[in-house]
Amino acid sequence: MSGGGGGGGGGSAPSRFADYFVICGLDTETGLEPDELSALCQYIQASKARDGASPFISSTTEGENFEQTPLRRTFKSKVLARYPENVEWNPFDQDAVGMLCMPKGLAFKTQADPREPQFHAFLITREDGSRTFGFALTFYEEVTSKQICSAMQTLYHMHNAEYDVLHASPADGRDLSGMEDGEDTPVTKLQRFNSYDISRDTLYVSKCICLITPMSFMKACRSVLEQLHQAVTSPQPPPLPLESYIYNVLYEVPLPPPGRSLKFSGVYGPIICQRPSTNELPLFDFPVKEVFELLGVENVFQLFTCALLEFQILLYSQHYQRLMTVAETITALMFPFQWQHVYVPILPASLLHFLDAPVPYLMGLHSNGLDDRSKLELPQEVRAQVLVPLGESHSSSCFDFLDKLQFVGKLWQVLWQLNEVVVNVHKAEVSLEVSEILMAFGIPPEGNLHCSESASKLKRLRASELVSDKRNGNIAGSPLHPYELLKENETIARLQALVKRTGVSLEKLEVREDPRCNKDLKVQCDEEELRVYQLNIQIREVFANRFTQMFADYEVFVIQPSQDKESWFTNREQMQNFDKASFLSDQPEPYLPFLSRFLETQMFASFIDNKIMCHDDDDKDPVLRVFDSRVDKIRLLNVRTPTLRTSMYQKCTTVDEAEKAIELRLAKIDHTAIHPHLLDMKIGQGKYEPGFFPKLQSDVLSTGPASNKWTKRNAPAQWRRKDRQKQHTEHLRLDNDQREKYIQEARTMGSTIRQPKLSNLSPSVIAQTNWKFVEGLLKECRNKTKRMLVEKMGREAVELGHGEVNITGVEENTLIASLCDLLERIWSHGLQVKQGKSALWSHLLHYQDNRQRKLTSGSLSTSGILLDSERRKSDASSLMPPLRISLIQDMRHIQNIGEIKTDVGKARAWVRLSMEKKLLSRHLKQLLSDHELTKKLYKRYAFLRCDDEKEQFLYHLLSFNAVDYFCFTNVFTTILIPYHILIVPSKKLGGSMFTANPWICISGELGETQILQIPRNVLEMTFECQNLGKLTTVQIGHDNSGLYAKWLVEFVMVRNEITGHTYKFPCGRWLGKGMDDGSLERILVGELLTSQPEVDERPCRTPPLQQSPSVIRRLVTISPNNKPKLNTGQIQESIGEAVNGIVKHFHKPEKERGSLTLLLCGECGLVSALEQAFQHGFKSPRLFKNVFIWDFLEKAQTYYETLEQNEVVPEENWHTRARNFCRFVTAINNTPRNIGKDGKFQMLVCLGARDHLLHHWIALLADCPITAHMYEDVALIKDHTLVNSLIRVLQTLQEFNITLETSLVKGIDI
Repeated sequence: MSGGGGGGGGGSAPSRFADYFVICGLDTETGLEPDELSALCQYIQASKARDGASPFISSTTEGENFEQTPLRRTFKSKVLARYPENVEWNPFDQDAVGMLCMPKGLAFKTQADPREPQFHAFLITREDGSRTFGFALTFYEEVTSKQICSAMQTLYHMHNAEYDVLHASPADGRDLSGMEDGEDTPVTKLQRFNSYDISRDTLYVSKCICLITPMSFMKACRSVLEQLHQAVTSPQPPPLPLESYIYNVLYEVPLPPPGRSLKFSGVYGPIICQRPSTNELPLFDFPVKEVFELLGVENVFQLFTCALLEFQILLYSQHYQRLMTVAETITALMFPFQWQHVYVPILPASLLHFLDAPVPYLMGLHSNGLDDRSKLELPQEVRAQVLVPLGESHSSSCFDFLDKLQFVGKLWQVLWQLNEVVVNVHKAEVSLEVSEILMAFGIPPEGNLHCSESASKLKRLRASELVSDKRNGNIAGSPLHPYELLKENETIARLQALVKRTGVSLEKLEVREDPRCNKDLKVQCDEEELRVYQLNIQIREVFANRFTQMFADYEVFVIQPSQDKESWFTNREQMQNFDKASFLSDQPEPYLPFLSRFLETQMFASFIDNKIMCHDDDDKDPVLRVFDSRVDKIRLLNVRTPTLRTSMYQKCTTVDEAEKAIELRLAKIDHTAIHPHLLDMKIGQGKYEPGFFPKLQSDVLSTGPASNKWTKRNAPAQWRRKDRQKQHTEHLRLDNDQREKYIQEARTMGSTIRQPKLSNLSPSVIAQTNWKFVEGLLKECRNKTKRMLVEKMGREAVELGHGEVNITGVEENTLIASLCDLLERIWSHGLQVKQGKSALWSHLLHYQDNRQRKLTSGSLSTSGILLDSERRKSDASSLMPPLRISLIQDMRHIQNIGEIKTDVGKARAWVRLSMEKKLLSRHLKQLLSDHELTKKLYKRYAFLRCDDEKEQFLYHLLSFNAVDYFCFTNVFTTILIPYHILIVPSKKLGGSMFTANPWICISGELGETQILQIPRNVLEMTFECQNLGKLTTVQIGHDNSGLYAKWLVEFVMVRNEITGHTYKFPCGRWLGKGMDDGSLERILVGELLTSQPEVDERPCRTPPLQQSPSVIRRLVTISPNNKPKLNTGQIQESIGEAVNGIVKHFHKPEKERGSLTLLLCGECGLVSALEQAFQHGFKSPRLFKNVFIWDFLEKAQTYYETLEQNEVVPEENWHTRARNFCRFVTAINNTPRNIGKDGKFQMLVCLGARDHLLHHWIALLADCPITAHMYEDVALIKDHTLVNSLIRVLQTLQEFNITLETSLVKGIDI
């Protein structure tokens, strides 16, 4: 299990608190054995350091790598004893326990070194995935073996001799052992720093006592071990021999059942542990407080996201317990998901090669505490993607988290986007909620208490004290905002800036009341321990609430296997278990960057596999059972009080309930274990010797009692008796008002959930009984349709008085998912028999089967059923008639989409497609027109059999036809869609004689096609490709082959064969050398053709999109009789309107913006307007020759290049502008594309708008001498007043970041 909630092994049900008591240390019989694997790792590191390579951990002191002083070398530790020898349900793994109790082997110290005992936890993962937990206390004992002391002295003599040879000068022949302390040589420095002399020093060696347990009761086990160590170091012997206490823990202390607390006796005091019930979050006993103090809120979220997306994570600290605490906290916060990959929170020194694993992992690496962390680097061989050094308590400097996280490979760019990923799933709001909790406990949100003076001040303060401190001007009970409390707090300031993007006010953050001053119960543990429990559960509930909200509907998208479990499990790799496409289609858009990646992780796949394998509650994984119960509560709440689906953050409401459950268990202990007692030991056994852990008597500890009445018979009876008493007292504790309140709530809930069985009642009684429910559904439908229309119309609706500004901004995906929920509830009301998870799709399938049978039998009647052959009227040319209206055909489209796997997903996709085609009301009307089928499927009181309400319901849905939805196209972005192309050439001007090979390329908002070769003399074709989204441009051209390679194309039409959307791309230009502007390819901008409204449908008031120029653009045909038709005022107005359209585009909310390509290149776009400005006043050199604007621009380029060569430039700004202008014109002329002069001008305008250079170029060209030669005096570009006005208008585009579509700038790399 993830985190600390793991379980024990199989076999005989581990009902004991602890399985083993283990002692590890120095085996005096075998002596000092070097740890070869650890030494090899150190040697490799030292070699890299000497060769100049980047060491994995920077070396500590010069000359101390492989040739370390003996006190700092690695020696093997051994398991000296274990009690009992073995238990059948948890076989003892001697190698694993030995390595993890003392991961770096034995440590030697002298009396001059600190020898504080160190506690750490660890875990052992078995092959079947189950976990066993270990808790170790390492302390130092004096070495009494003279052989060991002599061996250490000998090693020091050898070490000093080697050091002398390597570092002393050749002329220096002095005896190192006889040097004076005052002499300042490297050897004496080394000896003073870390040496051993058998005659004057006392040698100490590390020893470890350890408990192996089936569950992670960290606090209780730590207390047991510390009290045992205290008994050893105390000058007075303990009340009983140590064997009595160890025997008690191993054999007489039971494992508390779920939801119960247990008290047992240590050597000097009672020890309490409590276990969550089956409906609470799993057991987790590590202090979350330490993690947030080390990293801070923002960094914890960054690390948490890395873990969720299954990166390789390496934690780094000099404290083993710190590694374990951070790793267990991160995995515990993942509830209900569980880390599925390599998980080694403490990596022994001999297993460093594990870091080369090419799979995701979460590992912890121990440092020696003297490393320079600012030089911490990863070698090329180590594939860790995220390295997290955990700040140490004695650190004198504070590192930014970007120094703490080091990224390698391609994931550098990915991780920089993590902030956006987390922001989009309410990182700001969750951070604020977590910060609120931390501040109530005196913990600053930025963490790292050792580096922040303001943080240490906050730690000494309590929110309740500040509120009631009248000396500071505060009045008890008055609100205290955290922003006032932490005005200078950088984390709060960053969060405040972050939440502005999500629309949440920081004023909503309230400091929680200090948990210490709100206790009605007297708990039987110390205050600090209670605060750890409270903080842990509050933080975990916030994270669990977030996942519960995000995955509240996950169950309906689970793909249940059609075969038996064994077959499914055998073929698991080839099976899909979750309808990802449909699930993502329901999610708010900001969630998608995170969810689309998270759904591909192994932890999510395993979570769904568990769901599939456990149909019954009895078989369910405990974590899954807890999560499903929380999801059920949310669903129940939504059924009782139907609310709009929303992407707004919903704060956690289960904290108080979870906290109270813990306090109740700690206030009244459910069971007290047997007290330790004297064992049947021989005389002289259990001898006490201060400072030394005694050699325990194995004969009394190896086996438990032959008949343990406490653990086998009485204990379960006691637990059952406690359960009955607890339920009884909880009931009696309610006063009359509370009892009445709960009974009333239960009745209300029951009446809401259960639908009355009214099939045998009269119609009047049925109508009366169901009126409120049916009326509620109808009212909800009315509110939803109005809300969706208001949201779609946006600010326009607010201006028309249809809503308030603060209700806009809800995601379209969220609103449509809410509508789908409503349709499912309507179709579920009054069902005879529920079939499948989607009542709507089930009804549609029945309708499809009926139609198929009737068509097969030839008995299909047209009465009451709309014919599928009807076509919607369209203003499109008759050359491409619109698709026929067919409910059955739309169903087949959905059934053919392989990405959609579940009935619920298919129903929602069908609703989205019908809405996009503006056929939802019509399709549902057709579905319900089969009255025989409706009567067969639904009872008399069902909503769908209430004619008046049904008609109103369909009328409300009809209102969706007033707006354009692209809810199918924009959501199912990866599906294959067939597109139909029609090219219409000019019939009069040689279209039939065209000999070249044409091609076409279609672009949309989601991508573009490859170049599609069109067969010669074929003007109509259908192809299939991945969804392009809304179409924007078409590139069309030919290869200029054959005798008549000239082609006049009137327009191109493209139709989406699923949604029916038809786009028209006007052209009206020649494609051919020597014709028009000599272009062999053109970029056409399209418009979406709107269908004509039916008689019974409301007209669509959404304005049509702009189109590309639909007439032949008459470039300046130089003739005295052909003057520009527009005057300067009209040209100025068209440029102003084009620029104003772009400005409005960027000031709209992103979801209301149209296509920027249309505003730039459309008929009334910026390119067309500037073209009119340059055409105004163009001179005529001679008859019958076309001169284009690009000819003028090329001459201007030549002029400025000549000036630059002659170094005759008026000023620096002009030089820069001229150089940029020439660079862009040259790049466009050198493009491999066969675009004509008009296409080149369009490309120059687009690039100039993107790079904010247009106004500079206009000023440059206005003063160019070439202008005087090629334009008449009345030309707009020669009027300085008009040019200055034009420049000011174009300057307004500078503040916008204009991104061009790929098709507009293809082939240009500037």
